[in-house]
Amino acid sequence: MAQKRILVVEDNTDLRRMFKTALSLAGFDVDEAGDGIEALQIIELRPPDLVVLDLMLRALDGLSVQQELAAGSATAHIPVVIVTGSSIATDSIDVACVLRKPVMPDELVRTVRLCLRSGAAAGTA
Repeated sequence: MAQKRILVVEDNTDLRRMFKTALSLAGFDVDEAGDGIEALQIIELRPPDLVVLDLMLRALDGLSVQQELAAGSATAHIPVVIVTGSSIATDSIDVACVLRKPVMPDELVRTVRLCLRSGAAAGTA
């Protein structure tokens, strides 16, 4: 079976590296982006199997990125795991899973695996 590609979109460099390391050690091929614009560029060039997405990003926020993915015929199938520390209500966002910061690496890996199996709009973890 081919290695699943995950895109981690997080503006906090240390957190992004921790997420990348945890997912890489779990056997995933991981790309990373520091903002929403970079994320959309990567998705266009190298579509991931799943996106781990922070809501509060510079340049283009995570909600806008999620909406772009959901609206695109080539990207609507990509599951999104929202990882946020904000108090924004996420129950109206149509994503595979939602994690609230702080997130432990094993919790992230477990949620990514669950959401890969469940698909693009499976509810919240």
